[in-house]
Amino acid sequence: MTVDNTTMAAPLSLCEQGKFSFTREELLACSRGELFGEGNSQLPAPNMLMMDRIVKINDNGGEHGKGEILAELDITPDLWFFDCHFPGDPVMPGCLGLDAMWQLVGFFLGWKGGPGKGRALGVGEVKFTGQILPTAKKVTYKITFKRVINRKLVMGIADGVVEVDGRPIYSATDLKVGLFKDTTAF
Repeated sequence: MTVDNTTMAAPLSLCEQGKFSFTREELLACSRGELFGEGNSQLPAPNMLMMDRIVKINDNGGEHGKGEILAELDITPDLWFFDCHFPGDPVMPGCLGLDAMWQLVGFFLGWKGGPGKGRALGVGEVKFTGQILPTAKKVTYKITFKRVINRKLVMGIADGVVEVDGRPIYSATDLKVGLFKDTTAF
């Protein structure tokens, strides 16, 4: 009996494949679990998907050289949250901007090839110094990674800024997201 000693190489991550930007259609594929493989990191589906595109993602940029993401959301007056937050005084809920930053940290971990489902684990400090109104045109999310752990625990720690039409209005430090192969005990 002969034994074949060849080993199958693990599939290359999208990072290793040199994929450094993503369209809305690709982000929607991620929300369906089609981008990083079954059981791995997913983005939420609309209406909770808080970005239209990732214009830049890398694993060696940013202030700490650990990676960065630049993503955008187009603002139109008919976005769902303006009707309910608040009637007569429409403003995008700040928690959606915070969630978008967590979404991007989890996306980064999947893009790097980390296995498991993403879960937000915390944030150091969040500051709001402005608001997103229906008259705005574009929200930009800037995420800079401080640390990426890829052992038994896969976790990203990053700082983020939310800009509306080029003006910084939210900031968050120490955004933490982990990837979990089993979330039943989480």
